[in-house]
Amino acid sequence: MKAPATAEATSRPAYYAKGRGDGGWRDWWTLLHPPYTAWHLSYVAIGAALARPLDLDRLGWSLLGFFFGLGVAAHALDELRGRPLGTGISTPLLVVVAALALAGGCVDGWLVGGVRLVPFMVVGASLALAYNLEWLRGMLHNGPTFAFAWGSFPLLTGYYVQHWRISISAVLAAAAAFGCSWVQRTLSTPARFLRRQAAHVEGTITLHDATEVAIRSQGLLAPLEKALRALSWTFVLLAVAMVLANR
Repeated sequence: MKAPATAEATSRPAYYAKGRGDGGWRDWWTLLHPPYTAWHLSYVAIGAALARPLDLDRLGWSLLGFFFGLGVAAHALDELRGRPLGTGISTPLLVVVAALALAGGCVDGWLVGGVRLVPFMVVGASLALAYNLEWLRGMLHNGPTFAFAWGSFPLLTGYYVQHWRISISAVLAAAAAFGCSWVQRTLSTPARFLRRQAAHVEGTITLHDATEVAIRSQGLLAPLEKALRALSWTFVLLAVAMVLANR
């Protein structure tokens, strides 16, 4: 018998998950967290677009470096900690992919900026490892670290790579990216809890007129993920608009 639609929806570890746990291409798609990867890459583009004139070559290399670091390495490292996405990708392969992606991001940074980008490469690689592998007993696996590593840091780096300086406007924009990434984590944490840990949700809400409204997992999950979906494509569109406006 086919399971109810709500049960099918919440059985996946993420709304964009397509994996079957067999290590195939669908598992790799899930591992990349496409909406979130695109969202955080948009901060790189927004940072670059704040600088004038905009160097598209440097923007392209910056996006590639962060794709390696955030899109591939960080997510591969995260999957090593308890298999939250339930992929069938082998542990040795995840380790190799994460190492190669981190190395690729560093090589990318060196080719673009040389010594000028070494501090950024060290910080970026350290954040990816410390956050996703929960080093220091997980002290850095928290909201502020996520908001800086996946929001402020990409934006500041994207700006800095353009002309090798940081401005007040870039710092203020990085603060805004910090807040937006904090919102993302605030929404995604309960969404992940409902999808990956909650086996059954049941209850009622009693209204002032004594009407009772049933509580179900999908009802709790839907507004969280609708907001996350909307924010992901909103920031991508904003980044594209800003890059085009700076041409």
